[in-house]
Amino acid sequence: MTFSFSTVRTIVSGSGASARIAEIVGPQLGARILLVTDAGLRRIGLLDSAFASLEAAGIRTAIFDGVEADPPESNIHAALAVAEAHAATGVLAIGGGSPMDVAKLVALLARSGEALSGIYGVGLAKGPRLPLALVPTTAGTGSEVTPIAIVTTGEAEKKGVVSPLLLPDIAVLDAALTLGLPPAVTAATGIDAMVHAIEAYTSASPNNNPISRGLARQALRLLGAHIRQATFVGRDEAARSGMLLGSLLAGQAFANAPVAAVHALAYPIGGHYHVPHGLSNALVLPHVLRFNQEAAHAAYAEIAPDLFPDLAALPVRGRVQGLIDGLGHLSRELGLPQRLREVGIEAEALPRLARDAMKQTRLLVNNPRPLAEADVLAIYTAAH
Repeated sequence: MTFSFSTVRTIVSGSGASARIAEIVGPQLGARILLVTDAGLRRIGLLDSAFASLEAAGIRTAIFDGVEADPPESNIHAALAVAEAHAATGVLAIGGGSPMDVAKLVALLARSGEALSGIYGVGLAKGPRLPLALVPTTAGTGSEVTPIAIVTTGEAEKKGVVSPLLLPDIAVLDAALTLGLPPAVTAATGIDAMVHAIEAYTSASPNNNPISRGLARQALRLLGAHIRQATFVGRDEAARSGMLLGSLLAGQAFANAPVAAVHALAYPIGGHYHVPHGLSNALVLPHVLRFNQEAAHAAYAEIAPDLFPDLAALPVRGRVQGLIDGLGHLSRELGLPQRLREVGIEAEALPRLARDAMKQTRLLVNNPRPLAEADVLAIYTAAH
């Protein structure tokens, strides 16, 4: 069996870890750190303990807190300017997927001098990069352990930079940072992590491998066991910790066995309508699984009991149907919108979304069943 598996060199997990961030990242990131985050997290004081740790250690820290959701190219250029003015020796991100993606690209561009426009795609970045550490504040993207950064280009299109250079040196999990996450965000990012695991397990990538598949299944067990408690009892630190670890494991899985059609169809929804990425995934997930089931029924039957243990006693067909129906029921139970029309997407816009989804060739090639544009339009129509 031929495959490769790459991941972060160091993972540190523990409640309150951000309060000793200087001890964890200082030796690698150096004496002048750029801290990337968003204004909301800074405003509510979520960075205070980390900043105090850096200050006490004598580390000079510049903060870029202008990251937007689905960051545009202008965010990367603005953060890069701050890094260069600060003569940053390392980059630290504390936040969700958007700050972490910005931090990855700034760490690369600040050291390599490459142009952002020249590195979109797979393996085009040459490096080197600055030392990099990532601290997630949501349990969903898994960006802290992936070699991928997503950028909004132009008005709506999303492009990815995929390179081993974007794997950080250190990932830090601190469940305490996620305790205040609102229920809707907890639910949507949790579903996003489930999608990562499901698509990694069934990926048609030639690098789909037993390590990724094992990580994906363990991720689904953790996420399925904890998502309801984390959503409805948000101060439950054990549930929050389980979600963070599940998200990380799913991230490791899809970093090596890439995701597919659910993400390809979600990106135009986020790009045109600014629907959060996790919710965009949740809206199309059951419909993509239903389309894929003829090609992936054996794999879906294998993972169904990981998410929904009660399905274990059913035959293959029952487990597959239970997985698809169960994910729809879970999304409703968690209070997420169920239809594209509920988030302001008009039926007339579906052909445009289908055309844009077909541009995501990097993702569609990994789907277990090939899709034509008519198939994509049919999925959007079923989701509408």
